[in-house]
Amino acid sequence: MPTRITAFEAFDIRFPTSQHLDGSDAMNPDPDYSAAYVVLRTDSADRCGYGMTFTIGRGNEICVAAIRSLATLLIGQTVESLMTEPVTLYRKLTGDSQLRWVGPEKGVIHLAAAAVINAVWDLWARIQHKPVWQVICDMSPAQFVASVDFRYLTDALTPNQALELLDRHTATRAQRIEELRGIGYPSYTTSAGWLGYSDEALKQKCTDLQARGWSHFKIKVGRDLDDDRRRCSVLRREMGEEAHMMIDANQVWDVPQAIEWIRELAPFRPWFVEEPTSPDDILGHRAIAEAVRPIRIATGEMCHNRIMFKQFMQCGALQVCQLDCCRLGGVNEVMAVLLLAAKFGIPVCPHAGGVGLCEYVQHASIVDYVCVSASMEDRVAEYSDHLHEHVYDPVVMQHGRYMPPMKAGYSVQFTEAAMQQFAR
Repeated sequence: MPTRITAFEAFDIRFPTSQHLDGSDAMNPDPDYSAAYVVLRTDSADRCGYGMTFTIGRGNEICVAAIRSLATLLIGQTVESLMTEPVTLYRKLTGDSQLRWVGPEKGVIHLAAAAVINAVWDLWARIQHKPVWQVICDMSPAQFVASVDFRYLTDALTPNQALELLDRHTATRAQRIEELRGIGYPSYTTSAGWLGYSDEALKQKCTDLQARGWSHFKIKVGRDLDDDRRRCSVLRREMGEEAHMMIDANQVWDVPQAIEWIRELAPFRPWFVEEPTSPDDILGHRAIAEAVRPIRIATGEMCHNRIMFKQFMQCGALQVCQLDCCRLGGVNEVMAVLLLAAKFGIPVCPHAGGVGLCEYVQHASIVDYVCVSASMEDRVAEYSDHLHEHVYDPVVMQHGRYMPPMKAGYSVQFTEAAMQQFAR
């Protein structure tokens, strides 16, 4: 029997992370990690789909309102009809003739689309009794390509080119899945480097995280150069010379300022610099990248659709792709950006850290490794320690690596306790 979507509920969930400055950076000094959360109900009482998009507090209610507008479009639809050719789902929720005026494919409406689209994928995976990553890894290359909207991409990547990329690695998917089940997927951590932490807290976090297996650490910078030098010195000393250090400015610099500041911090050997300027300034990122080579420029957590990513990649404006599973329009658009990155030979190190994002991101990185890039070279998925206890299927980390989730779905169903305590 087909599973029909009959109703939905949307929730405004906020966690008071600002109390301890978890998540603090140069642009966002006091975030409260939040989720605009949707539950899709069906004609099978025990079968629901769960999705969310991430915000940092005020405005979360706007995303909830947008979710309600979009989820209405799914009432009466069967999951099977939406997922026969999964691009149908993406186009239905991003191409509505009236809602496109408040998008299209960007801003609050696109964040909401991510929550709803991800909820359908979660439901589809639960119907198949598989995690989302397994659903995608079981697809043929043709089915994978049928999940992607190639509109506006074909000057850089055609469906036939995407099929060729996927065909290269199809025969060896099973061995990579077995490898991941044994050793997991590598991650880097931001948990040591929030800008509001004292030097003592920074040292303590580094010691703890090294003991737990991490060798890739990111630190927030951009508020005060002397302070950044001191904090980077602490991190480099605590980590050791062999560890990878990354720095994140969270968009705070103008282009000339970014070049000057990065050169000042270059002695600490950052592997990449994240978001050195406005996330919409493609040419600015390219100018910075050209000026600070061989330091890499990373961006993507605020890059709002596949077309922006296409342009960043076409003009050499990023050397590390940090796609976000909520900023993009759900699973379908994540798959599109993974293909673009493979076409341009750019490593994908997805953005995570906020509530639910690590749970999402492990699926994206597994799909990239198993189906698309077949490589872990220069690839690490972001990780942060915060708030995992509030979902039923939290990430499992072993020696600084994500272990593949085994439960059905997309791993972001919040616990009843979390809903009672933090939902407004």
